[in-house]
Amino acid sequence: MTDPLSKQATATDIARAVMAGKVKASAVIEATLARIEASEPTVNAFTDVLAGRARKRAAEIDAGVHRGPLAGVPFAVKNLFDIKSLPTRAGSKINVDGPKAGRDASLIRKLEAAGAILVGGLNMGEYAYDFTGENAHYGPSRNPHDPTRMTGGSSGGSGAAVAAGEVPLSLGSDTNGSIRVPSSLCGLFGLKPTYGRLSRAGSFPFVDAFDHLGPLARSVEDLALSFDAMQGWDPDDPVCTDRPADPTVPFLNEGIGGLRIAVAGDYFAKGGEPEAFEAVATVAKALNATRTVVIPQAGVARAAAYIITAIEGGQLHLPRLRTRPQDFDPDTRERLMAGALLPGSWYVKAQRFRRHYRAAVQKLFGEVDIILAPATPCTAPKLGQVMMKLGGVELAVRANLGLFTQPISFIGLPVVAVPLRTPGGMPIGVQVIANHYNEAAALRVARHLEKQGVVSAPAA
Repeated sequence: MTDPLSKQATATDIARAVMAGKVKASAVIEATLARIEASEPTVNAFTDVLAGRARKRAAEIDAGVHRGPLAGVPFAVKNLFDIKSLPTRAGSKINVDGPKAGRDASLIRKLEAAGAILVGGLNMGEYAYDFTGENAHYGPSRNPHDPTRMTGGSSGGSGAAVAAGEVPLSLGSDTNGSIRVPSSLCGLFGLKPTYGRLSRAGSFPFVDAFDHLGPLARSVEDLALSFDAMQGWDPDDPVCTDRPADPTVPFLNEGIGGLRIAVAGDYFAKGGEPEAFEAVATVAKALNATRTVVIPQAGVARAAAYIITAIEGGQLHLPRLRTRPQDFDPDTRERLMAGALLPGSWYVKAQRFRRHYRAAVQKLFGEVDIILAPATPCTAPKLGQVMMKLGGVELAVRANLGLFTQPISFIGLPVVAVPLRTPGGMPIGVQVIANHYNEAAALRVARHLEKQGVVSAPAA
């Protein structure tokens, strides 16, 4: 077991030590707060640190008031989650002037019911319309593996905080890739569950058709522990699935026997840098995955996802665009205004294609259980970098870091992002994609790769 007071400690390490009486939750929190204070001038992951609240909660755990599988585990959340008594920033300047949250978001309450301790809110791209982790109001989150580089977004603070060892567990949101992109660029494990599997109640929306919430961590077991704690129907989220919790932890170490694993070809085998495809090849070899499958019309799916994102996002923010345009990040404002001007007929056509695409991919999952694909087309670009070259073509950074994630979240498939280190030293991720409600299979594959030493979260 890693020292539960060190920055390398996983949530599992900490919870076991606290439950066994080997360390006090209060000691864990003091070590956590000290690391945050030391790291923040460089990393800039946090916008709000809740020291008093965390210390009070830790004292209660030490007194035996709260127990659970995540006892004493510090965690932090992207600041689009409601945190009681704070305004829900959602990465914006405008929301700070709004009302303070009357209670914590549903997933915060579920994690705390399992014994975890909230220590703060995390930096993010404004209103989640971002793949870079940069923010015009609060500054960029910085990649702990190289502070001159991006974390990826929009859950940039969620990636930076865990990769820097400030906390072992964070929550982010993923609309078009915002858990998987930071996981890839920061070298973490990330879980984007099935659409509707985890409650979104108490989170600031972006695109209702695509919004997911989920965890980022340094181990697969941490993902599974937190995912299991957060499962369950929530009547406060109209798309939350009314189905029993389906624990994944008991199945983590079952291996990959019986799973049919394939590599995504065609769209997912071009348009990126060599390190993205080499990472997939490394994972495929370790899994003895020799079959290649084509996810049909993935490029069209990405285009349709762009349309739905732009229109829903533009309509959501139209009142703010009319009354406080000067208080947006100019880049965000332009994209939202463009989306608000798109014709509704485009939205209808995109949604019709979405039904067609989902049916085609469902047919594919009749033949395989797991599909492997790159998580990002490259390692982390430099902060402030506007353009990048992918496959020899000059493309915009902000729009194209989600090149390989958007066709997957477009139909709500569950994905575990697994991290590898490239020869150049920076991390990069691979998507382990499963069929709807089969998170357990994706986590099993990720755990198998982790036990083999093929994937791991490198120390920053």
